[in-house]
Amino acid sequence: MLMNHQESSTLNKIILCLVVLVPIIATIFAIVLLWNRMVHMTELMVLLVMFLLGGIGVTIGYHRMLTHKSFHAPDWVRAIFLILGSMTLQGSALNWCATHNQHHANSDLEDDPHSPLHSFFHGHVGWILDDFRPNVQKYAGPLLKDRLVVFISKTFGLWVALGVLVPMLICGGVASLHGGGMHGFIVGSLEGLLWGGFVRIFINHHVTWSVNSICHTFGSRDFETTDVSRNNFLFGILALGEGWHNNHHAFPRSAFHGMRWWQIDPSGLIIRAMEKLGLAYDVVRISPERQEKRRKQGVGTTEYDVLPGLLLTPSAASAVAAATSVAGAVAQVASSPNPMT
Repeated sequence: MLMNHQESSTLNKIILCLVVLVPIIATIFAIVLLWNRMVHMTELMVLLVMFLLGGIGVTIGYHRMLTHKSFHAPDWVRAIFLILGSMTLQGSALNWCATHNQHHANSDLEDDPHSPLHSFFHGHVGWILDDFRPNVQKYAGPLLKDRLVVFISKTFGLWVALGVLVPMLICGGVASLHGGGMHGFIVGSLEGLLWGGFVRIFINHHVTWSVNSICHTFGSRDFETTDVSRNNFLFGILALGEGWHNNHHAFPRSAFHGMRWWQIDPSGLIIRAMEKLGLAYDVVRISPERQEKRRKQGVGTTEYDVLPGLLLTPSAASAVAAATSVAGAVAQVASSPNPMT
């Protein structure tokens, strides 16, 4: 007997939850079983620190700083964040930026690389398994003139290797210093490879992918948008603020995704601290008045700068102004034949 659309949608949501949650629960269970045998406090601390560093590399570096130009920073700060993002094995800075720009330009439409409306599995990881390849020239063309971004993207493999080597050396060194000698260094290095390398990359992957899938499926909507983006409290925390996804789609260039006092945004807090230290400037903020206007006004063209890396020529500006939706305006930016840099 064929299932109706609602039954199929419910089943897909259940399957998606299992795909995301079961491996995480299994990892926690494995830690409990292996406690003091194959995993120790050192490995867990390295796992946590590397997860957080990689997480801010993606959320602050790849996403808010590079893709949306939510703030600017000195080159050495940019380099640190982009290297940390590379360590998560989510693709080079150029590819990640182009993919995300394409997502915003076609959010939950046919050309969205990872919309869960195609299928929930596709939105989470299926789009990667389908061998999706971003159009860097179209969606991140101006970044090809940024020598720092190009260099870090071309040396992507080096930073991935470093992200695995660091936890190996730390865990191996700690084990050796605690009387393990060379044997302890080897065993500790392998444990660092497992927990600070493979398990950490696994968690970084699924937390980021869950923003694509879970945060377009479960949660609340504070703003009307042309897509089905949602705010999800759990991933607001796990994804270091990225889970306030409806807020982000309403105001893509905002450096701060949490827009209410209870919407915890760790990445936003770090950006505020950087600003006070002079490490971030031109930080994009959305005033409470602008937020309230958007709530009342609904979808408009005020946020057509979601692809700040692609600037319209004067001849294309009128087409953007005439767009009737955010998605339409962004599409005009992305398809501009002669973008200005």
